[in-house]
Amino acid sequence: MNLLTITTSILVCWIIFIILMERLYPYRKGLKLFREGFWVDLVWYTIIQSYFLKILIFDYIIQPINVNFDWSDYQFVKHWSIPVQVLFFLITHDFYIYWFHRFQHSNKFFWRTHEAHHSGKEVDFLEGSRSNVVEIIINQTIEFLPIIVLGADPAVLPIKALLDAVFGMFIHANINVKMGKWKYIFNSPELHLWHHANYQEVFHANFSTKFAFWDYLFGTAYFPEHKPGNERENWGLYYDYPKDYFLQHAFSVKRFDEKKLLRYKWFAWYYNLRPNILKKINHWIEDIEHSFMIENSSMTYRRIEQKEKEENPESHNHHSDLK
Repeated sequence: MNLLTITTSILVCWIIFIILMERLYPYRKGLKLFREGFWVDLVWYTIIQSYFLKILIFDYIIQPINVNFDWSDYQFVKHWSIPVQVLFFLITHDFYIYWFHRFQHSNKFFWRTHEAHHSGKEVDFLEGSRSNVVEIIINQTIEFLPIIVLGADPAVLPIKALLDAVFGMFIHANINVKMGKWKYIFNSPELHLWHHANYQEVFHANFSTKFAFWDYLFGTAYFPEHKPGNERENWGLYYDYPKDYFLQHAFSVKRFDEKKLLRYKWFAWYYNLRPNILKKINHWIEDIEHSFMIENSSMTYRRIEQKEKEENPESHNHHSDLK
């Protein structure tokens, strides 16, 4: 097995584990697996956006920079062992993310590149994938460009990407986990879920991604003994935010009111297109299940009738004579 296959297999197992833990030990009870925005986060943000941005970032940004410049004088990590390289890039990138994340919350322009990440009212392991295109391009370019130009081993890329995904899912997961003293070192749901709560006191707090000690070191940690609450108003943004992937990106450029735009037929058609498709799919599944139940009941009845014939042949013949 090559490294990419191994990291992918680990990631799949981690996803199954996280989903199971969310069902067994929920931080916020009552959240469904297929919660509001699940398909937008999975299909558009996790699959489609990640696929195309991976091509854009690596093939059209990082690769041209790496090819057109001589970085041989700066490749000081190439003689380090792989574990040391991974740890180095984990810490340095996490340090950058802490400050850039903090900057996004304090700058009106860059807040618009980040607000989509805070728009979910039902936060779970998939919430980490909800990020504006601009935010992803900036962060992943700054994350992976140094790994390549500083001469890191090729194995560092998939390992680092795996750790990013594992931590991203974990800190957003709806799991009631207690880290004890480890919470001062590693980030976790008990600390980061507060960052997604709709409270003024946490808007400028809990910026860490992997290592919680950045927040404690720079005085931005917020960790009360109680939870944010289970009501919708306790979570996400304090203002209305579009639920559609493309409208979310449009909203970051130009503010608009979805309800007012619904008076236009073309917008109403687009706005209701995905929900209508999902409704049709659900009806189709329900029809199949209903047909299956009828067929299953019919087969069960025939088996019972056949069994009665075999057990009481004389009684059956008697009934036949009466007919």
